[in-house]
Amino acid sequence: MASLNDIRSTFLSYFEKNDHRVVDSSPLVPRNDPTLMFTNSGMVQFKNLFTGVEHRDYSRATTAQKCVRAGGKHNDLDNVGYTARHHTFFEMLGNFSFGDYFKEQAIPYAWELLTKEFGIPKDKLLVTVYHTDDEAADIWKKVAGLPDDKIIRIPTADNFWQMGPTGPCGPCTEIFYDHGDHIWGGPPGSPEEDGDRFIEIWNLVFMQNEQFEDGSMIELEMQSIDTGMGLERIGALLQGKHDNYDTDLMRALIEASAHVTHADPDGPGNVHHRVIADHLRSTSFLIADGVMPSNEGRGYVLRRIMRRAMRHAHLLGATDPVMHRLVPELVRQMGQAYPELGRAQVMIEETLLTEETRFKATLDRGLKLLDDELSELPDGAELPGETAFRLYDTYGFPLDLTQDALREKGRSVDTAGFDSAMAAQKAKARAAWSGSGEAADATVWYDIAEEKGTTEFLGYDTEHAEGQVLALVKDGVRVDAATVGTAVQIVVNQTPFYAESGGQVGDTGLIRTDSGSAKVSDTKKVAGVFIHIAEVTEGRIEPGQGAELSVDHLRRSAIRANHSATHLLHEALRQELGEHVAQRGSLNAPDRLRFDFSHSKALTERELHNVAREVNAFIRQNSPVETRIMTPDDARGIGAQALFGEKYGDEVRVVSMGNAPTGKGTGGDTWSIELCGGTHVKRTGDIGMFVLLGDSASSAGVRRVEALTGKEAFAWLEQEAGRVAEIAGVLKAQPSELVDRVKALVEERKALSSELAQLRRELAMAGGAKEAAKPKEINGVKLIAQVLSGVSGKDLPPLIDEHKAALGSGAVLLIADVDGKAAVAAGVTDDLTGTVSAVDMVRAAVAELGGKGGGGRPDLAQGGGKDAANAEAAIAAAEAVIGG
Repeated sequence: MASLNDIRSTFLSYFEKNDHRVVDSSPLVPRNDPTLMFTNSGMVQFKNLFTGVEHRDYSRATTAQKCVRAGGKHNDLDNVGYTARHHTFFEMLGNFSFGDYFKEQAIPYAWELLTKEFGIPKDKLLVTVYHTDDEAADIWKKVAGLPDDKIIRIPTADNFWQMGPTGPCGPCTEIFYDHGDHIWGGPPGSPEEDGDRFIEIWNLVFMQNEQFEDGSMIELEMQSIDTGMGLERIGALLQGKHDNYDTDLMRALIEASAHVTHADPDGPGNVHHRVIADHLRSTSFLIADGVMPSNEGRGYVLRRIMRRAMRHAHLLGATDPVMHRLVPELVRQMGQAYPELGRAQVMIEETLLTEETRFKATLDRGLKLLDDELSELPDGAELPGETAFRLYDTYGFPLDLTQDALREKGRSVDTAGFDSAMAAQKAKARAAWSGSGEAADATVWYDIAEEKGTTEFLGYDTEHAEGQVLALVKDGVRVDAATVGTAVQIVVNQTPFYAESGGQVGDTGLIRTDSGSAKVSDTKKVAGVFIHIAEVTEGRIEPGQGAELSVDHLRRSAIRANHSATHLLHEALRQELGEHVAQRGSLNAPDRLRFDFSHSKALTERELHNVAREVNAFIRQNSPVETRIMTPDDARGIGAQALFGEKYGDEVRVVSMGNAPTGKGTGGDTWSIELCGGTHVKRTGDIGMFVLLGDSASSAGVRRVEALTGKEAFAWLEQEAGRVAEIAGVLKAQPSELVDRVKALVEERKALSSELAQLRRELAMAGGAKEAAKPKEINGVKLIAQVLSGVSGKDLPPLIDEHKAALGSGAVLLIADVDGKAAVAAGVTDDLTGTVSAVDMVRAAVAELGGKGGGGRPDLAQGGGKDAANAEAAIAAAEAVIGG
């Protein structure tokens, strides 16, 4: 019996032999279709090739595409486990032609693969074609020899594919397998077509037309082929099964579920095992592709799937988390075809364990409350909407889980009542938010959030994505369009642009639609809505349009480097200065980083050097930067650092980096672990280099350091090297000799300064100055008062001391004329300080010289003024102080 892995391989090998490029499956989060929550078909990654927007080096392709249908208009979640062929995750096998071959080769390829490679009996197959597609019908007759009664013409949209209301489209031909008349059901197009006798196994789309808004249609110049065959469905057929869950791969997962829950795989709980097996695949692949459980967008759908599986494990009697224990079996079954599963295995297991541990408490509490509420209701009565909302709002028990639990009891929920209660709560929240002190026009963002939902951020793993323009806002008012030169704020449903928060600045870049372009100068966030602050630079942009969003890569890369360096810096400061160090603010811009932290004194040169050396060591280590989602309590439990005063929700993003030496680091062997919602480098080596510019005081008890990374750090070092080379040239020395040469020059300058000061003092005391220094007696106190030139203020105290020594007992007042300004010094011998104060003398003199204050000791004081011409008046004022 061929396994699903064998069937997948056979399919791809067949088309590879027929000159098709085997293309890897695209991620489950589509980057080129904003209307899709998840990739749900094989053609999604080729959409731009079909429309001619993109060209690649091949015109034929084949894929095994992983797909999820669990949200939006493609949602099979509620049927999973209860039917034979519904899944949230499935694989779509497909072959594609981009303007190469068309119907005349696509149909023979399909027939040969099914009947020869897979060995399906020809008499078990029949096909449908669009009712006007005579060409396809004739090819089926010629290639397969099918009679008219096995070529069924369908006049409905079931056999006419469209990408959207406008754009590429064309007829389909679907291939069905007849399971025999022992199973109820009729052929397609008959009243009994919903039965299980005739099962569609493959759909071939002939993309031959383009449709316009007025309903008209023309033939495409490039006619293409898009096919899709579900692996699980064809696998069940080839393995002789009538139920996808009986295939080898699904059976292995079901038995693994039975093993960990100790419940019979084919017993009364078989539906629970089927749900678990299916949901294990979708949750694991979504996590591997970067989706994490959250309360909105794709993360919310993931959480719904996870919790639905966990509730079914609970119903099987599992008292401990079990989903994470099933991941190794999934990797064994599918890891070779999809190596991303193996690479992400640890993260998948950890995420499932964390989520299930948290959810079990919610589940136990919610189910008990639900049972209590049901016991008060008549048999068969639906659960009141207000009750369902209370379970959701107060106890975290979501509506879909309540509905799923009630389904098995034959009950329903009053969803209208639930919606009414939800609306009432939103009205209260809006009223509270509107009065919270936000800007007056900010209510427009709350309106958009309520009407359109919050923006989903895609920028952790991409800088390019497609979105849909939801709203345009100008001057606080929504507008219907924005044209060239208009400054406008653009809202899209999903974006790779990071909105300013947590110290990281907002992204810049470009937004393009079919009719216009806008340059984004900043990105901010209000009420969960990302606001792209932009100017329309070309054409016209309108709400409802699809948009290509591109973040400025070089700028984002520089910001990422600075942000990751901030984390390394934080831990280096803690290690160097002590555990009291905690973040008090930061700025992560493209050209620099700034980091404020708790510390009471300036850092020494040695401390700055050690911190910078430590950061650069971890940059050179080039260790991976890892991200996990967990509860705040769990994050703190592993030592994660949090921003002081920050409010966190019920889950946080934890960023860790660096392999720490034994006994160091935030979390054991990990150097830095922090709660952070920003963007980061993939490996620490991507930071490049780190230069710490120095520290300064930010506020009381808070220091601030600034630093550079990457290109900016290199430019700074280059500039410094240039300065060193210039200084070396001036001093005619080698760079390695500069320190000794500068030290020698400093010592020489000190000696010369000392010699010069001595000469000035000698000059001041010589000749006529010495004659002028004869004392006069005032009130029994001898006073020497002089006006000097050629000396500075700092030369006066030594001269005062010389005069005091010559006097033996008395006072001295010296005024130096320094380019028209005055420096004053007064001295009093020790025996007179009780009678005369040098401070009083200086202050009296300074007042006459146009200065203020002056001070010192009773025996020596100094001051200054701006007008040396009043020196004689200043001396008179000092004499008056002595004279009493």
